[in-house]
Amino acid sequence: MKLIHTADWHLGQTFHGQERHAEQRAFLDWLLATLDTRRPDALLIAGDIFDVVNPSLRAQEMLYDFIVEAHQRLPQLTIVMIAGNHDSGNRIELPAPLMQRLNTHALGRVSWLDDGRLDASRLLVPLTDADGDTRAWCLALPFLRPAEVTGSTATNGDETDDTSHNTYVAGITRVHQQLIDAARKRRAPGQALVAMSHAHLHGAAVSEASERPIVIGGEESIPATLFPSDIAYVALGHLHRAQQVGEERIRYSGSPLPLDFSEVAYPHQVVDVTLDGDALRDIESLPVPRPVAMHRLGPAPLDDVLAELDALEDTPDLPRERWPWLEVRVELEAPMPDLRARVDAALEGKQLRLLRLERRLPRVAAEDTPARIDLAALGPRKLFERTWQARWGEPPADDVLADFDRLRQDVLDDEGTAT
Repeated sequence: MKLIHTADWHLGQTFHGQERHAEQRAFLDWLLATLDTRRPDALLIAGDIFDVVNPSLRAQEMLYDFIVEAHQRLPQLTIVMIAGNHDSGNRIELPAPLMQRLNTHALGRVSWLDDGRLDASRLLVPLTDADGDTRAWCLALPFLRPAEVTGSTATNGDETDDTSHNTYVAGITRVHQQLIDAARKRRAPGQALVAMSHAHLHGAAVSEASERPIVIGGEESIPATLFPSDIAYVALGHLHRAQQVGEERIRYSGSPLPLDFSEVAYPHQVVDVTLDGDALRDIESLPVPRPVAMHRLGPAPLDDVLAELDALEDTPDLPRERWPWLEVRVELEAPMPDLRARVDAALEGKQLRLLRLERRLPRVAAEDTPARIDLAALGPRKLFERTWQARWGEPPADDVLADFDRLRQDVLDDEGTAT
């Protein structure tokens, strides 16, 4: 049996205010072509399908158009998708009855039986081969929010000794244990168990800037030991860096596109998984082509950054939606009011989209805490001068003060017009 594992599509994401529909559509087209070529039995999408809980209509159209097209090309393909922490579980499940007609299973939340046990049967999805025979079971576990696993119904008065200090992690542990127990009872000899979860595992490498913490307080990470050895493969979502956690069978596929400039050097991929009976046979990483290039220049002095910029190869006649994204990080020794103008001048005629210009400024050593200041007596101009002095270690130049005076007068004029 062959599976494709992917996650963290973040459909509808805007990048520093810019839409990324063209990139996301290109990835989905590539994935359709890959499904056509590889002919897997199942596609596993491990959460964060959308970027926000209320995605745009266009983002939703991309998802549902993809599912319809995938079913038309491969009618026997089973698609299983779970909600991530960026998704609304209810929204993911809303069209589930319709999607089941397309052999697609959408799981957005967990539920509990009257006796306090997990309703595990709805989270167990049979994975069938080309002949329609069940070869594996997918334990499809959507992102677990604290309210779902820490209430009295969810806990059922039963604590796990090694996690009793953390009710949330104890609840997550209990859900995993009950789902795995139910899967073991459901499976027939020779059938594999494949777990899919959207979670943060201990020891996994997080991205520099783009991953939203799952739970405030940082107590959300769980141990890989929750997935015992009879789970043939663990398909994870949430972390954007493709990686295995401890064992080869426990993997984050990573995001198919970089979601922040800090991810520009990551390998972006989907994972091709082959099962032999109830065991893992082979794993292959399939690199995702990057439809829009992403450049991160610096941090370096301005002259060096401008030289880097000049060295960038320009691809003529690209449609604007395919122009590369650009982040520029400049190290400054002193304020440079015309920095943006100088960077813009260097970009003139280049097919690049500058999304972020970061100024890296020297830090002035902090002095003793000053005495209490009467702001009303000090006035805006003196306050500005003192702030500049504290930040740069020298008083503002006359032209800087003139700019401040001009801006302040503009504000006063606007206030006068408003009244």
